Amino acid sequence: MEVILKEDVAKLGLRGDVVKVAEGFGRNYLLPRKLAIEASAGNKAVIAQMKAASVRRSAKEKLQAEELAKQFDGLSVSFTRRSGEHDQLFGSVTSSDIGDALEKKGFNVDRRKVQLHEALRTLGEFMIPIKLHKDVTAHLKVVIEKEAGE
Repeated sequence: MEVILKEDVAKLGLRGDVVKVAEGFGRNYLLPRKLAIEASAGNKAVIAQMKAASVRRSAKEKLQAEELAKQFDGLSVSFTRRSGEHDQLFGSVTSSDIGDALEKKGFNVDRRKVQLHEALRTLGEFMIPIKLHKDVTAHLKVVIEKEAGE
């Protein structure tokens, strides 16, 4: 089955691409979620308009992401957690925690954009990449400190 992607789909393609997918994946996932449309002759004519709009939208999103990345320069978030011996935390700091801390500071960043491969489980300073746009990645300083009274 050939479909035209209306949105970027991970490991499949970008907005406006014509891709071949399995029948079930197209009918049961892409089409109901409006991530794609069937690649008919009429729809292929619409691709040019979609790609032009996509380029304009992507340029605007990239500009906004670059401005947000400049605001991240010198910004840090800190967490106070209980820890055991060898500075191991009781628990961890996750991308959700980092997203919530950024939200409290006035930044509206989705937790899925925080590129944390595994939760932070030790005390210290970490530089965490935040993918604001496919071409723009900012780095955020995360500080995890020992809770007072330990």
